[in-house]
Amino acid sequence: MQQLLRKIAFPFSLIYALVVHLRNALYDVGVFTSVSYGTPTICVGNLSVGGTGKTPMTEYLIRMLQGQRVAVLSRGYKRKSEGFLLATPHTGVLDLGDEPYQLKKKFPEVAVAVDADRRNGIAQLEEYVRPEVIILDDAFQHRRVKPAFSILLTMHSALFVDDWYLPTGNLRDAKKEAQRADVIIVTKCPASLSSAEREQIAKRLRANANQKVLFATLEYHNEVTDGGQQRMELLELKGKQLALVTGIASPEPLVTHLNSMGIQFEHFEYGDHHHFTDKEIQQFKDHEVVLTTEKDFVRLEGRLKNLFYVQIAHSFDAKDRAVLEKMVKNVV
Repeated sequence: MQQLLRKIAFPFSLIYALVVHLRNALYDVGVFTSVSYGTPTICVGNLSVGGTGKTPMTEYLIRMLQGQRVAVLSRGYKRKSEGFLLATPHTGVLDLGDEPYQLKKKFPEVAVAVDADRRNGIAQLEEYVRPEVIILDDAFQHRRVKPAFSILLTMHSALFVDDWYLPTGNLRDAKKEAQRADVIIVTKCPASLSSAEREQIAKRLRANANQKVLFATLEYHNEVTDGGQQRMELLELKGKQLALVTGIASPEPLVTHLNSMGIQFEHFEYGDHHHFTDKEIQQFKDHEVVLTTEKDFVRLEGRLKNLFYVQIAHSFDAKDRAVLEKMVKNVV
């Protein structure tokens, strides 16, 4: 049914594409302006909606920049608050949005702020926090800010070159805008990706001479945690009555990983950034273990006694890791 609706919506996708191209053209010719800032800014984004691993990439950068005063600025998708908000230890998930809340909880030393107006958000951070570097989460299409360094993510199984515009496809920006990125990272790659396959993908992405194309796999922790002291090995989930609960754009890699380990589960799948109702929780709360993602955990925490999450991280081979670190550190 969903595929049929997407096909029916094709005329609307043409209108959307026209608006996207016109908007970018107005920036290109200077009718709309992009502003640069004295504080180095690193943009993490994509051309498609959801699923490319922006939050794990932001976490990767935070770890890479350890020792510097780092701030993260996000829109705070589906948050209940408005305007600029700088997170404190007492700021809730509904005020920040799930991903910024996850980042603040995981990296309490990092200044995490939300503001749909990226210019205002940067100005506020420069005045009150004075960071040495600002990571702009999910900001590639927000051209009112010209970042010092841009990272564009695209998922191995759904490259942006194969996509089409919303609502028929998942593209929210024009494919040619990939040329603005300093580096394109192909995420969620199979661990067995060969050099020949990498070269073929790089050619399909049509990277220009100044761009690097890097490849990352998803690395799952061997342990699951309840967010406190209780932990267990992933393999301990074998034989348990397990519910997998996901409210993310692309749960397939996690499903594949659990299946590869021989772990059986009942999958309760919801849309990205889903806010779980009490009625929905009733459907899976009586399972022996409820397993979810770290992003979903912050929206379910405190509402279940048997809730655990598995952590993920991007992993690069030594060569690509060195290239990315050198490029980032040249900016900051």
